[in-house]
This record gives sequence, C-alpha cells and structure tokens, in this order.
Amino acid sequence: MVHIGIIGLGAIGQRLIQQFSAHEDVSVVAVCDHLESLAEETANQLGGIQFYTDYKRLIEDEKVELVYVAVPPKYHHAIVMDVLRSKKHVLCEKPLANSVEEAEEMMQMAKEAGVVHAMNFPLNYGAAAAKFAALIKEGYVGQVRRLQLMMQFPEWPRAWQKNDWVGGREQGGFVLEVGVHFIQQTLKIFGNLSNIQTRLELPADPDRCETGIIATAELADGTPVLIEGMSGMAGKEHIGFTAFGTEGVLSLENWGTLRGGKTGELLEEMAIEDATAPRLVDELVKAVKGQAAEIYDFEVGYRSQVVLEALRQ
Repeated sequence: MVHIGIIGLGAIGQRLIQQFSAHEDVSVVAVCDHLESLAEETANQLGGIQFYTDYKRLIEDEKVELVYVAVPPKYHHAIVMDVLRSKKHVLCEKPLANSVEEAEEMMQMAKEAGVVHAMNFPLNYGAAAAKFAALIKEGYVGQVRRLQLMMQFPEWPRAWQKNDWVGGREQGGFVLEVGVHFIQQTLKIFGNLSNIQTRLELPADPDRCETGIIATAELADGTPVLIEGMSGMAGKEHIGFTAFGTEGVLSLENWGTLRGGKTGELLEEMAIEDATAPRLVDELVKAVKGQAAEIYDFEVGYRSQVVLEALRQ
C-alpha cells in the first residue's frame, strides 16, 4: 500500500483524488490546502483523514510516503524542493516549474535524492494518444513532413478554471496550461525541437496572459513544426495535434479523438478501443515498489520547460 499526501485541492487535485481513492494499492492519508474549509471538507469526504493548511506539516507527516503537488506553478519549486529534502517520493503537476532555472534545480535535486519523481502528463495514459504514438512508430503516415499544434479557445480561462493565475502572464496562459501536454508528446514521439521562433499576441494589460501565438520550430532532421493558438474568438474550443506525412495524416483532437487517413483519402475517426495505455496510478505504485514503470520524470519536465519558455519569450 502506497500512502499519499496531497498538497493543493483545486480542480486538478480533486481529479486525481478520485483515481487514488479507487486504487486498491493506494491510500490517501493526508491533504493540505491554504483554505482550511476546503481541506477539512476533502478530508471528511475521504473518511476523516488528516488535513493541514501548512504544507510543511504534511511533508513531515510520517504516514505520508509520496506527495502529490497540485498547486499553481509558481509554488512548485519551493514545495517540491522541501519534499525532496525529506527524501519522499513526489508527483508534480505540469509545468514542472515557473522557469527553466527552477526546473533544472528540481531535476538535479530529484536525481540526487534517489526517490521516485514523476510528472502528471495524462496524455501518456490515454488510449487515443497511445494509439497515435503507436501508429507513428509503425509508419502509418510514412515520413513526417510537418507537425502542427492548433489551440483555439473561445474563452480563456475556461469556465471551469476561473482564477487569477490561469489567466495571468506570470504562470498562466494556454501555452503553459495546454501546450505543455503536446510539447511533451512531441519530444517523446518525434525528438528534440530546435530553432524555435515565436510571436506572441499580448493584451495591453501587462498582467494578463497571451491571447495568441504563432511559432515555428524544427525536428532534428529539419522537419518543420508549427504551433498556433488563439483565445477570445467565435466557435468551440478545439485542440488538434497533427502529423502530416508522405503516406497519410494522423490527428489527435480534443484530447481523446483520433482521426486518420492515407494520402488521397478523407480523414476518418479511428477506433481506439484496441489501444494499450497504462494507468498513472498503477505506474506510480510500481515505481515506488522498485519495479519497472512508465512514468515521466523531472528530466522530461525540464526538457518540456525549456521549449515552453522559448515559446513564451
């Protein structure tokens, strides 16, 4: 049984609580949030477990083996470094940090601590993304000619995530919040990015995040990568991650839909039921037990952070 403590009980933290609670080899033993009422309410929902408003007290709790850090990015560095100093395992939300420098320090400290350090990159544990990666590896599109990431948001922040930081320039914006998932997938499936050129559309208010991005980059072999995004527009939210190749096209759309077609054909939705995707909590349990596991560590988070910060310059 892996005993978990959770720091940060907002929308993201609550989402993983459900997965933790449903797993037979995991027990949530403590929670923490700066809002005492939220911490107490969540603790009661989990059967009257221990709750804190001071994250350091949760880290010090002897029952806690692994700490899940689900606070805004600005606070990742300080909290995660304290977890690592305590020699406890850690799962951190994305992006890893609030700067490349912070991310690098966290990565180095995690390696030195000798503990499990993992990032919550949920696309890696989804069937559509797993099949996208498998088909690329099998050569479904042939030689890749172009990668494209398109992000369209009628409203940002979205209705379910209204708070100051998600819409702020310092640690929010759709490039950080959404783009990070597909940057990580690009690095995982296609390799490193170089020659990053970016143009941001920024509002007059210096505290508000980007409203648009047009960026280009290259894979190691020179294949072009296009990143486009816009908020404050008509229509529905749409996110598309598309590989154009000499033999076909594959597009991962809106997180869980996969569409594909061979050259000359229409793009059609593809079945994903046959895709084999691991589950994050299963893999965390394996890692804590010292078994081989598919987790995405702080080095993955650092490499993604380098690209993110280049896009936000």
